[in-house]
Amino acid sequence: MRKLLFAVAVLLAVPAFAVEPDEVLPDPALEARAREISKGLRCLVCRNESIDESNASLAKDLRVLVRERLVEGDSDVEVVDFVVDRYGEYVLLKPTTGGANVLLWIAGPAMLLLALGIGAVYIRGRRAAGDTPADTLSEAEQARLKEIMRE
Repeated sequence: MRKLLFAVAVLLAVPAFAVEPDEVLPDPALEARAREISKGLRCLVCRNESIDESNASLAKDLRVLVRERLVEGDSDVEVVDFVVDRYGEYVLLKPTTGGANVLLWIAGPAMLLLALGIGAVYIRGRRAAGDTPADTLSEAEQARLKEIMRE
């Protein structure tokens, strides 16, 4: 039972092993800031994993870059802006809601409303079509049908 608990504890702590000891800053305040910034940056290799959790070499390079910028005296916003300028906005795990991204944020709900509107118009049209009497056969067509049925 103890081995199982140990194995579960190790598996849950795997993301904590991503930051290697040689990356850790001696100043605890700077290290805490670096960890907080790293949690908001996406690993470009692993996709939906932060650079703080990823073991990829690019994630390590980004973690080192963040720590270098903090040591140089950059603020948290300046560090994130530097990384975004270098790698693009895709590096953010939580993209901004300004600029061209407004289209992406609005497109989903707009398409849903458009689909609901088209569906409502279609259903209303089907109901209206169902209320009209069925087309009846002309007298000539009825006579021809009776003739065919006799054969």
